[in-house]
Amino acid sequence: MKTFGQVIVAARKAAGLTQKAVAERLRRADGRNVLPPYLNDLEHDRRYPPENGVIEQLAKILKISPDVLYFYAHRLPGDVMRDFDECSIEAAYRAFRNTLKQSRSTRQSPKRECAAKAHGAAKAHGSEGGRNTLN
Repeated sequence: MKTFGQVIVAARKAAGLTQKAVAERLRRADGRNVLPPYLNDLEHDRRYPPENGVIEQLAKILKISPDVLYFYAHRLPGDVMRDFDECSIEAAYRAFRNTLKQSRSTRQSPKRECAAKAHGAAKAHGSEGGRNTLN
């Protein structure tokens, strides 16, 4: 399995951006700039994944889903970071596992198909913006 750093390196290179260009656009929660050496450390997995706000900014800059970055950061996005009943948690993880098993068996991973699936699933489950919200 890829690491958080490997995912951001691949996305940054696919976007044709340098570490310096990405770092110049990132801000920490307190407003301070993110420096290129910090981004380099993230890319080489010498630091833990950054705070959620920086993950969200990275996703926009790198044109990658924030959900993908949260997955590789081993973290939940803020919109689902709360307590749920055990049945809801089990149902969410079952759905998550089933989706991953299906994509592995069909070997589908192009971004267009991914976005279309997410949009269709969001409509079917009544969630907004392609990200499921567990109510």
